[in-house]
Parts: sequence; structure tokens; C-alpha cells
Amino acid sequence: MAERIGFVGVGRMGANMARRLKDCGYTVSAVYDVNRSAAEEVAREIGAAVCRSLAEVTATSDVVFTVVTNDKAMAAVFDGRKDSLLVGAKGRVFINCATLSPKVHRDLEKRAAKAGAESLEACMASSIPQARQGTLYLMCGGKASVFERMKPMLTQLTNEGATLRYIGTAGKAAEVKALVNMVMNINTAGLAEGLALGQALGLDLSMLREVFSQTGANSRVLQTDGEDMQNRDHSCFFSAAHAAKDSGIAMALGRQKKLTLPLASASLKQFQRMVKEGLGELDKSGVAELTFKGRHRSKRRKA
Repeated sequence: MAERIGFVGVGRMGANMARRLKDCGYTVSAVYDVNRSAAEEVAREIGAAVCRSLAEVTATSDVVFTVVTNDKAMAAVFDGRKDSLLVGAKGRVFINCATLSPKVHRDLEKRAAKAGAESLEACMASSIPQARQGTLYLMCGGKASVFERMKPMLTQLTNEGATLRYIGTAGKAAEVKALVNMVMNINTAGLAEGLALGQALGLDLSMLREVFSQTGANSRVLQTDGEDMQNRDHSCFFSAAHAAKDSGIAMALGRQKKLTLPLASASLKQFQRMVKEGLGELDKSGVAELTFKGRHRSKRRKA
């Protein structure tokens, strides 16, 4: 536990990962976030320094976790002309946890190696409570040797290592994560339509959810989102905007392989519509607002 750990991106996921590693005895030495007040709050709690630059994070850390939103944000922390995590990065390890295009991870591994550093993707298929509890599901990609070196640390973020998986070379874990979220988003949109039709038919939705849970309509999404869809509780654990972004990554992979993915395409359009309608910051369960009768009046209809 001698490694000094830095975090770039301390929103709800990053902050809880930092808290978890602190609880496990690691030294979280530095935090950085474009939202400085968020960084200051987490830093006070765990005894870390708030860095004013990305280069400062690298200088004061041995291992740096990045928990950013998308490809563009990732480019900003590694490719910045005035500031970059790769400045003075020799000997450092970067563990990148965002859902990104696989090519970004492959390119970053090359750029990190050129700077004398190493990188590992650790894609998360879990949410905020799991980050705090240390029960994340992590899918890792990169050099096997780097994974083995970081495994003790990553084990502390997972269910005693039971939910820690090495997928393969750089970009491969990102491919799997894109597919996980693509299928999850299809299931979410499908569940919303099933419940919406049930309501329109005058069925009791609590009864319908119970029947779903005992039949072929059962899914993980039913457990996490079904009641929220019924009660219109869309407190955000995984936003519609992120759902749109992640399904978009999967669709791009499908196009590269010349595959037709009609269900993925349809669900992507629903989450993109949420973003356009100003609902992008709702949880993905908010897709039900587009399907239940009388819930959401489209901006397009107002026009």
C-alpha cells in the first residue's frame, strides 16, 4: 500500500472510489476536478491535496485514476497543450475507468508508453453505491503484466476480486463495456414500453412487475428501474445522456463491422431524444417519461 494515488474526476463515482481506497489504507495523495468545489470537498474528507494542474497530479502520485465523462474529456486530461497528465509521467500507471471508444484506450497506451508510463482500462459496470462499498464490477484491458501489478489495489474496489475481470489487450474491455451498456439500454427502453402499455391497458403495475420478475420478461433492469419507472422516481445513478453516449459507441462498433443493429439503434434514438427534450440528466429509467401516456409533452409537439 505504498503507492500514492491520484484521482482526476471526483464526481459521485470517482469520489466514492477515492473514499473506498482511503478506507482500505491507501494514500490518496491528490485530487483534481474541473469542479474545484467538488475536489475541495473530497480532499478535506480524505486528507488529499487539491491540485491546480494535471501535471501536479502526476507529480504527486504513483497511480492515477481517471473517471471522466467521455472521449473529449479524456483528450483534455492527456492531450492538453498547456497541461497534461503525461507531463513527467515516467514510471506512473494510469487507470482509466470511463466508458470510452476502444480506440482512445489503444492510443493512450501508446502515448503513455512513449512517456515512460503505463495505462490500464478498468471499465465499470456498476453504480454509485458499489463504488463506495467496494463491490464494483471491473473489466480491465491492457498489458497483462500491468493488470497483475495493479490487481491488489483493484481488488479493494471489487467484491474481494470476485467481480474483477481481465478481458484482454487495450480496447477489449472497452468493447465489452460498450456491449454491456448497449444491451442494458435496450432492456431499459423495452421495460419502459412494457410498463407503459400495461398502464394504458389499465393493469396494476405492481402486479405486472411481479409477473415480469417470474417469467421471461425478468431482467436486471426490472430490479433496478421497474419501480422507479412506475413511481416516476428518476434520481440519477446512470444518466440518459450517458446511456446515449454509450449506445453510440456500440453503434459505431457495429458500423465498423458492417452489422445492422435495429434494437440498439431504436434505443439509442430514445435516449438521444431524452437529451434533446432536456431530460438527459435524469436517470436512464426516465426513458419511461417518453412512453407512458400523459407524462411528457415533447418539445417537437409544442413547436
